[in-house]
Amino acid sequence: MSALEKLRLKMSQVPVDAFMVSNPNNWRFISGFTGDAGVLLISGTDAIIFTDSRYTEQAEQEAPGYQVIKTVVEKDVIKETADRLGLKTIAFEKDYVTYARWEKLKERFSGQELIGVSGWVEELRAVKSEQEIEFIAKAQSIADEAFSRLLPLIKPGVTEIDLALELEFTMRKLGSEGVAFPFIVVSGVRSSLPHGVPTRKQLEPGDFVTLDFGARCNGYCSDMTRTVVVGHASDKHKEIYDVVLRAQLAALEVIRPGIPAREVDLAGRRVIEEAGYGEYFGHGIGHGVGLNVHEKPAVGKTSEDMLEPGMVITVEPGIYIPGFGGVRIEDLVVVTEDGKKNLTSSQKQLIVV
Repeated sequence: MSALEKLRLKMSQVPVDAFMVSNPNNWRFISGFTGDAGVLLISGTDAIIFTDSRYTEQAEQEAPGYQVIKTVVEKDVIKETADRLGLKTIAFEKDYVTYARWEKLKERFSGQELIGVSGWVEELRAVKSEQEIEFIAKAQSIADEAFSRLLPLIKPGVTEIDLALELEFTMRKLGSEGVAFPFIVVSGVRSSLPHGVPTRKQLEPGDFVTLDFGARCNGYCSDMTRTVVVGHASDKHKEIYDVVLRAQLAALEVIRPGIPAREVDLAGRRVIEEAGYGEYFGHGIGHGVGLNVHEKPAVGKTSEDMLEPGMVITVEPGIYIPGFGGVRIEDLVVVTEDGKKNLTSSQKQLIVV
């Protein structure tokens, strides 16, 4: 059953006459249209992409099974179409609608009942097809290769920004469409910032350097993190790194279909807490990856999601000690019918450069 068919089944169960999709990655997942301006309107019999003149030809090429209607400023063609089709109840993606836009929607569709819904498309996106997994695996292979090429360049005097730019340049040369997200490259005491922004800080001997980055293939993201040490690793460097590595291996060990996603988090978190570093690990151990770098399922200690074959998740425990530095190790993993497949090939033993 296609995503469109599954959504129509969902619509019939509520029931609603139509579903209005406003998130670009959601309409891309359903229709194949990759433009970033428009609305997808799905009814029981019609599937219509509304977009402006910049994207109409593109939409016709990318979504051949969909009707494409050009939007113009002079009139509200979406409202006119809803009236023409006799749509009385329309579901919309409330997670992407601001209060200001909601007020405009109510005014525009005064003759229809609008019903805000959440997660209809995201739940479908959580389980990847074989083709989607191939795209993600390709993006991950690009990221792994870029990391191996970057290692000789990590040395005292190089700045965090230098490394971030080199990573992006190398990945694009290897075939990445762009970056999956703004890269995290932090060093020394700044490596205690889980989502720190690269600066002109120069690397120094004894620095932890944490690099969190991802490539993009056919719209699909990869995500990985590695932490290295510049020059010489102290006993404290080695201890913290070893705890994080053991936590990650423990979390990876439990991954299989049919378990609550929170069990992955708890398995890794237990190792960090028992080592006495629990207060320095504040985020969830992972998340889903796909067209967005963060999507369902959630892989944290309060997650209510269940792991299913085809889900692609990260496993990324960390320890972040203010005034000293931090470590994160992140792999990208596919949940399979009988367990898991790790898409990340870069070594995880501590690297001293």
